Amino acid sequence: MPKERALIAIRLAGLSPGTHEFGFTCQAGEFNDSALTEAGFSNGISVHAVMERSEDEITVSLETVAKAALSCDLCLAPVERDLRGSYRIYYIYEQAPGQDADEEYRLIDRNTVSIDLTEDVRETLLLSVPMKVTCTDNPDCHLYRQERPEGTDSKPDSQWQESLENLKKKYR
Repeated sequence: MPKERALIAIRLAGLSPGTHEFGFTCQAGEFNDSALTEAGFSNGISVHAVMERSEDEITVSLETVAKAALSCDLCLAPVERDLRGSYRIYYIYEQAPGQDADEEYRLIDRNTVSIDLTEDVRETLLLSVPMKVTCTDNPDCHLYRQERPEGTDSKPDSQWQESLENLKKKYR
């Protein structure tokens, strides 16, 4: 069965040693992954890759930027955020027999034509989703509102609350 064409790949053939920068843009739907859509990704994704190639190893630094449609964990109001993620991958060429393998490095053949970064970008996007989403700027979320509702007494209930109010006034 022929392998699908990689969505995000860096071609190594003919690439000289040194630092190289690459930019990729794609849509979340092109990944064909329901986890990305469930996480809130539905629009464009921007990937910036910096590759440092030497005779013995290759280091790829990924930075992803994407908009995600999330919901507030407190009031369930829709929240749209720009999510940024970063990830670094180390590749080394196949080792001679008898050398210990290092788990931090991925092994590649010296004749490798290109490196497929699609799965790494997908994981970076998923890791950029915050664990807790709140909408502090949303007027519909009543939990973080600074002003008191009408008809309530503005006096603090206890002495420590009064002290806190005085501190707030002092540092404003």
